[in-house]
Amino acid sequence: MGNPEDARIPEGAQIPEGAVKPEEQRLGPVLRRREQVQPGTTDQRLLDSEGDSEWVHTDPWRVMRIQSEFVEGFGALAELPSAISVFGSARTPAGGPDYEAGVQIGKALVEAGFAVITGGGPGAMEAANKGAREAKGVSVGLGIELPFESGLNPHVDIGVNFRYFFVRKTMFVKYAQGFVVLPGGLGTLDELFEALTLVQTGKVTRFPIVLFGTAYWGGLVDWLRDTVVAGGKASERDLMLFHVTDDVDEAVRLVTKEVGR
Repeated sequence: MGNPEDARIPEGAQIPEGAVKPEEQRLGPVLRRREQVQPGTTDQRLLDSEGDSEWVHTDPWRVMRIQSEFVEGFGALAELPSAISVFGSARTPAGGPDYEAGVQIGKALVEAGFAVITGGGPGAMEAANKGAREAKGVSVGLGIELPFESGLNPHVDIGVNFRYFFVRKTMFVKYAQGFVVLPGGLGTLDELFEALTLVQTGKVTRFPIVLFGTAYWGGLVDWLRDTVVAGGKASERDLMLFHVTDDVDEAVRLVTKEVGR
């Protein structure tokens, strides 16, 4: 076992006076022997408040925060009824035609038996949440931490705020049976093309995607057909992954039909 005096735990460790360093140490599933034995215990290191705080900025800690966001999101949304995610610009002015369309879509989705999920922000998102709330349905907002974030809109009944975009985007897809996409900017396009990619690659099935506003989306559809498909970068059938309409009732019929409601 060696000389006990040589095996004493280093000065400063919080251990009983006179204790000697063991030859073997078990730290959870890890076994340490001889020179690799560490002073103290795992609990001791956890509860010790001394030392710097740089560890909260390390990747292992970020992994734990990411995991916690998934757990919180799954827990909050697991008991939702069938839902549709509605996307659109945060810059849509209240009272404008796109805003009013969002309100009507939110109401119609609730009347068709769906909960409504949005990004929880202002503009088109607020409109869809407002419509869902006025129709006495379940109004959900999934917010995101941004430098200019204004918080969840007042029409959200169940709200979850996320640090990470990819966690939030998982929730949009996992807990929705389809997307209705109002006119929007880069964030809306990001969500739209992620959904299209998931459907195209078979990662999700029976997932209708409806673009609301033919004038707004027409240029994008033309580019997909005349440039992307014509250039061989996508197939003609990929244009069937989504529908375009100006009619609220038709938008709701399309998502209802494709999810078997």
